[in-house]
Amino acid sequence: MVKPEKKLKKVLLILGITGAVYGGFRYLLPLVIPFLLAYATAVWLRPSVRFLERRLKWNLRGKEFCVPGWLIGAAELLLLFAGIIFLFYLGGRMFFAQIRSFISQVPLWANRLEEWVTAACLRLEAAFGFSAGFLSDRVGSVAEELMEAARTATMPALMDQSVQAVGKLAGGLVFFFIYFIAVILCLQEMEELRERKSRSVFHRELSLLGRRLVAVGNAWLRTQLLLFFLVSLICMAGLLLLGNSYFLLLGPVIGLVDALPVFGAGTVLIPWFLLSFLQGRWGQGVVLLFLYLVCYLLRQVAEARLMGGQVGLTALETLFSMYVGLRLFGITGFLLGPIGFLMIEDLLRIYGGPSGNPRRLS
Repeated sequence: MVKPEKKLKKVLLILGITGAVYGGFRYLLPLVIPFLLAYATAVWLRPSVRFLERRLKWNLRGKEFCVPGWLIGAAELLLLFAGIIFLFYLGGRMFFAQIRSFISQVPLWANRLEEWVTAACLRLEAAFGFSAGFLSDRVGSVAEELMEAARTATMPALMDQSVQAVGKLAGGLVFFFIYFIAVILCLQEMEELRERKSRSVFHRELSLLGRRLVAVGNAWLRTQLLLFFLVSLICMAGLLLLGNSYFLLLGPVIGLVDALPVFGAGTVLIPWFLLSFLQGRWGQGVVLLFLYLVCYLLRQVAEARLMGGQVGLTALETLFSMYVGLRLFGITGFLLGPIGFLMIEDLLRIYGGPSGNPRRLS
C-alpha cells in the first residue's frame, strides 16, 4: 500500500511539472520559437552541408580552399524557399484563374436569385390576395437596406483589418529575417552549441525537449499535409463527378477549411447540401452529404491515430492532449498539447524515480 506522504509528494510533483511545462509554453516559447526553428533547420541541413563542404574544395598555390558551411546552408535554404514560392506561384495561377471565372458568374447567379425571389413573392401575393408587387417591393427595399448596412459596417472593419494585416506582414518579415540569420549562425556554431548543451546541467531535459519537439512537429506536419491532401482529393473527385467546373478551386478550399479546428468541411458542405435539397437537386445533395460524412470520419478517426502512432500515444491520449492544448493555447495547441503531454510524462519519470521506459518514438 502506498503511503499518504508518497501520494502527496507525487501529486505535488505532477502539479509542479505541469505548471512548469505550461509556463514554459505560455511565456518562454514565444520568445525563443524562431531560434528553436532555426536550430532544428540547421540540424536538418547539417548532413547535406557537410557532404558539399567536403567536396567543394580546391587547391590554389599549395593552399586548400573550401566553401564555408554557413554559405552552403544559406544557399540551400534560399533554394528551398524559392522552390516553395515557385510551387505556390504555379498553384496560385490556377487558383486565381478559377477565382476570376467564379467572380464572372456572380452577376448571373445574382440575377437568378432575384428571379427566384420575385417568383416566390408573386406566388405569395396571389395566395394571400396582396396587390401585385407589394411583397417584391418590400423585399427589394429590405435587401437594399441590408446591403447598405453591411457596406457601412464592413468598411471600418476592412480598414482595421488592413492595418492589422500590414502589421502582421511586417512582423512576419522580421520573424523570417531573424530565423534566416539564426539558421546561418547555428550552422556556424553547431559544434560549439552541442558542446555547451552536453556540459549543461539541463543536458537531459534539453535533449528530451529537442527530441519531443522534432518528433511531434514532424508527426503533426505529416498528418496535416496527408489529411489536407486526402480531403482535397476526395472533394475534388466528388465535385468533378457532379460536373462542377470549379472543382480545382473548391476542393483545396474545403480541405483548408476542414483543417481549421472550429470550422471543418461541414462549414461548406452542409449549407450546400441543404440548398441542393431545397432546390430539388436530390442527387447533388446526396453526393455532398456523402462527401461531408467521408471528410468528417476521415478527420475524426485518422488524425488522432496518425499522430498517436507516430509519437507513441494512443488515439484517446492524442485526442485528449490536442483538445486541452486547443483550450489553453488556441490553434497552436494542436501541436503543443501532445508535446506537453509527453514532456510531463518524461519529466515525471526523470524526477519521480524509475517507473518504466519513456514512450518510444516511431
